[in-house]
Amino acid sequence: MHAEAALYEPPFPSDKPRTPGWLRRHGREIAALALLAVLLFPFLWMVQLALRPADMAFEPGLLFVPTLDAFRALWQDQFARSFSNSLLTSTLSTALALAIGVPAAYALTRWRFRARRHVALWILCTRMAPPIAFTIPFFLALRWTGLLDTVWGLTLIYLTFNLAIVIWLMQSFFAAIPAALEEAAWMDGCGVWSAFWHVTLPLTRPGLVSTAVLCFIFSWSDFFFALILTRTQAVTAPVAIVNFLQYDGWEWTKIAAAGTLVMLPVVAFTLLVRKYLVRGLTAGGVKD
Repeated sequence: MHAEAALYEPPFPSDKPRTPGWLRRHGREIAALALLAVLLFPFLWMVQLALRPADMAFEPGLLFVPTLDAFRALWQDQFARSFSNSLLTSTLSTALALAIGVPAAYALTRWRFRARRHVALWILCTRMAPPIAFTIPFFLALRWTGLLDTVWGLTLIYLTFNLAIVIWLMQSFFAAIPAALEEAAWMDGCGVWSAFWHVTLPLTRPGLVSTAVLCFIFSWSDFFFALILTRTQAVTAPVAIVNFLQYDGWEWTKIAAAGTLVMLPVVAFTLLVRKYLVRGLTAGGVKD
């Protein structure tokens, strides 16, 4: 009798405090919001600094009257030309890299030839070497061809590096597409180019978008090559920001305003294609 009573004896209360129910239900949301706040804090701080009056740049507190004086002053300092140079070089280099690199990646994936792996390795080496190793050859080549301090010269430099990104990323996407789909298109009367354009390429749309975003970000945010290979005509936005770091003082509101403008195209571009970007960057993570 006493043994049966012991079996139904209630357990001892735990010494550990229980987690509140609301915290268990919304713990993930709270953690995500906290992480988002940490990640966005530098950007939000830069935006509010850009909207401050110049004489209140580092005054404590967030109570101030927003002004666009810093953004107006950028256009008076010819920042608009540098911004357009960055937009033009990034767009051109990305478009040319996709136009050349996508067919090259398809050829390296589908066609079997003896030096295929060696060609792919040499392409990868252009991204493995440090950028400073290419500085002097690029400088001499652009000066000899008359492309130094030009938009086209800087576009060609970015193209050489973006090609490696396009070829290596697109190879994995083309390899994930069954060759039987192309063979079926050939049986229906399509040629090699027609099957590639109408069958294979649409299936790699997420990969194309994610690759284009990565190439655009690399070209847009480059500072090293733009600083070395430009003087006055083809100066890009990241290099133009350095002009606000002067000996008699740093124009912090202009620096923040320029940083905000430099950040906006990348954020807008990424938000527009975020659906394809997530699918492209996660493709190949799980094998069938």
